[in-house]
Amino acid sequence: MEDLEKYVEMLERGELSISKLDKVLGNANLAALVRRLFIEKKIGKTLSAIASTILDFEELVGRNIENPIGAVQIPLAIAGPLLIEGDYAKGEFYVPLATHEGALVASINRGMKAVTLSGGAKVKVIKDGMARAPVFKVPDVRTAYELVEWVKEHFDEIKRVAESTTRHGKLKEIQPFIMGNNVWLRFVYFTGDAMGMNMATIATDKACEYIEKEFGKAQCVALSGNMCVDKKPAHLNVLLGRGKYVVAEAIIKKEVLERVLKADAKTINEVNERKNWAGSGFAGSWSFNAHFANIIAAIFLATGQDAAQIVESSMGFTWTEVRGEDLYISVTLPSLEVGTVGGGTRLPTQREALEILGVAGGGDPPGTNALKFAEIVAATVLAGDLNLLAALAAKQLAKAHERLGRGKK
Repeated sequence: MEDLEKYVEMLERGELSISKLDKVLGNANLAALVRRLFIEKKIGKTLSAIASTILDFEELVGRNIENPIGAVQIPLAIAGPLLIEGDYAKGEFYVPLATHEGALVASINRGMKAVTLSGGAKVKVIKDGMARAPVFKVPDVRTAYELVEWVKEHFDEIKRVAESTTRHGKLKEIQPFIMGNNVWLRFVYFTGDAMGMNMATIATDKACEYIEKEFGKAQCVALSGNMCVDKKPAHLNVLLGRGKYVVAEAIIKKEVLERVLKADAKTINEVNERKNWAGSGFAGSWSFNAHFANIIAAIFLATGQDAAQIVESSMGFTWTEVRGEDLYISVTLPSLEVGTVGGGTRLPTQREALEILGVAGGGDPPGTNALKFAEIVAATVLAGDLNLLAALAAKQLAKAHERLGRGKK
């Protein structure tokens, strides 16, 4: 410990930067300890909770984190069982949820019970493709049109160049957009079981070099031109999809509505119409749902997904219809960006959470684990939105939050 103190003092004197510690000490775990000791000294507090972690930073620095000092713990729960009938997810599942919001897990769990007792959720992945959209500048609109036509004619060559950077990635299409002398080329890839953003970025970068060289009259200004659209809400993703475009649906029986959800189909449908559709439309929202983000965030944190992509992954629509005395409900998630390999999925606790779902690692054939995971996520979102609509219909929302969010009995 005395040996490490000298590095803390060097940090204090500005003789060493926090980013250089890994190289100087030759061990990422020791570097994390020194950074934490430095911060503790600076603030006059002991960070014992942050220090408590099973993570091996030798494995993570350079892949998942820079300048670590420890880890943050979030309570992890399970909800279920949830009966799912998908192309890949079949049977009953217990879903891991990481959250510190009281009442959320109970809400999802009750929705799962209602869905399961009514025969389960049917789920379908409509589209599967990760997008990266560089922006090019050209002299004029004629050249912009010429570039788009050239890309169409040379798609096979561009595909070959892009796919030379990856074992699993396949370029499916290039979607062109022109505004003045700006051209966006939205590259869409199949990325196997990876969420695929890094894969798409590296492949597209190589393709852009080829286009600049061979076309000769276009300059790539930015590898990401914000038409991808990554980590920002955008209606383009709703229309074209990004990641997995998934729909989950169920018919909730009258007796289940009454016994489990304490509501009826007509009232729940009216809440959906006036809250999710009229309210969202009047507010100018791009999504018409009750709380997709709550469920998406809890699953993403539990399973090591890219947390910033909760933004576009939670865009979507809840639709209801009264069918006799039963309730039809569906959720549509056009931009669900998930994976079971790469990124945070390699962290130990997150990998175990994926194992609970039976989707950890690569699928056989490649891509099937990510598709199965997407179906499970969509079915869970269905259960979560169903229950919130029912709670509002039965005027139970405030009472549930008071009891489960404030600890009152």
